[in-house]
Amino acid sequence: MDASYRVSDPSEIYSPALLFYKDRIAGNLRRAVQIAGRPDRLRPHAKTHKTREITRMEMALGITKHKCATLAEAEMLADCGVNDILIAYPIVGPNCTRLAKLIRAFPTVRFAVLADHPSGITELSAALAPDKETADVLLDINVGQNRTGVEPGEKAVSLYETLARTPGLRAGGLHVYDGHNHQPVLAERQQAVRQLDGPIGQLREALLKKGLPLPRIVFGGTPTFALHARTELPEAEFSPGTCVLNDANYGAWFPDLDFAPAALLLTRVVSRPTPNRITLDLGYKAVSADPPAGSRCVLWDVPDAKAVIHNEEHLVVETPAAERFKPGDVIYAQPAHICPTCALHRFAYVIEGGKLVDRWEIVARDRVLRF
Repeated sequence: MDASYRVSDPSEIYSPALLFYKDRIAGNLRRAVQIAGRPDRLRPHAKTHKTREITRMEMALGITKHKCATLAEAEMLADCGVNDILIAYPIVGPNCTRLAKLIRAFPTVRFAVLADHPSGITELSAALAPDKETADVLLDINVGQNRTGVEPGEKAVSLYETLARTPGLRAGGLHVYDGHNHQPVLAERQQAVRQLDGPIGQLREALLKKGLPLPRIVFGGTPTFALHARTELPEAEFSPGTCVLNDANYGAWFPDLDFAPAALLLTRVVSRPTPNRITLDLGYKAVSADPPAGSRCVLWDVPDAKAVIHNEEHLVVETPAAERFKPGDVIYAQPAHICPTCALHRFAYVIEGGKLVDRWEIVARDRVLRF
């Protein structure tokens, strides 16, 4: 383990705890700007960190456009003074009314959302148009993930025309998220991204030929944004998220991106039930259960650790080095998936120069703040 990650005095840190390393976060943000070329090409995703403080660090670097996944995250961003916010999610049902309330509460903020179906467009219009509220709507494009979106082609052109003439809505561009492209081999990832160029370019030309506004095309997440950043399209924006904190999976899969681990979990040994086992207070209420059991975190201090039991409050691992540990010993773990891990913690302990210097609230872990 890199000694610079150790906390010199962890006695005031209750475990299991989320640790944010402020200097590493700052370095990762600078690296993201470097990859994008300019801060105005970035639209970082707040879903990873969900904090005011990291949002403000981004703003201090000249990043003015932000992306999020929930209305609560959008509210947090607006509270920080962000004036250009994309909620990269289809807004439906009562959330349309919540969006209208959010727009009224922050009249100087330009809000945008996604749509991929006529009924979603109709619902948004019904919530916004009566009070003369407006929001940008980006057409969500399905480029192979098959989670949301409409495939590029005639149907996409027709749907974009529909939203462009619908009351209360502004045609806001395209959202092109290729979350299925996370090939560890760089050449394979490059090839996958190149395959998007033709269909997206053709859709772009078709929309412009019809005289439709196309203010932005939002590309990619952390694995592919460096590849999308090579485009010369003037309306291109890039929306990495995980890289601000990085995690064990992305660090192992994408070393070409060169982001540092900036968030760890501090856990303590609570038992040594057998000669080759130790039990930690790192259950799946403290580290995301998103990856399969056995691969949810990397224990930096435990050689050859093999997870054998993972419950709500316990992580039991087998290791040949078990005799080195006793109850109360501190161990550092890097989550495999940092985004949902952050949402499990009410706050993060902030570490700088090996010392505990602050606590940052994970504000937008909740689904509802005020609106």
